[in-house]
Amino acid sequence: MSTTLLTKEQAAAARKWYVIDAAGKPMGKTAALAADLLRGKLKPDYTPHVDCGDYVIIINARDAVLTGKKLEQKFYRTHSGYPGGLKETQYKTLMEKKPELAMRLAVRGMLQKNTIAQWQLKRLRIFAGSEHNHAAQKPEVWDR
Repeated sequence: MSTTLLTKEQAAAARKWYVIDAAGKPMGKTAALAADLLRGKLKPDYTPHVDCGDYVIIINARDAVLTGKKLEQKFYRTHSGYPGGLKETQYKTLMEKKPELAMRLAVRGMLQKNTIAQWQLKRLRIFAGSEHNHAAQKPEVWDR
């Protein structure tokens, strides 16, 4: 049995645009689906070492749900590199002020930790509301 491996050019030519609606859905499940689409794992000709994923638009990131007590117990932490430079933001505040960042962090955590993931994240578009500016690309609504 032979294995089909895509080249970089073949993968770039076969890219599609998908829209995922995050309203009322758990953030983790939405991020996992977006990561699978960005990597191309749902395609029959998936090749792990080639960037063969699609473009993903996530709308209604503001209405995504965090299950359990994550709104109060989970924190987004950054460090400046200097002593005392740790900054913590509770996810309740992060979801109110920057829901796009919270969703991007969730998707980034589910991708590989290499340069291919950096290329894949460039194809991710996240919007807090239901409107997006990519209608010209004719994205398909992902509802499976």
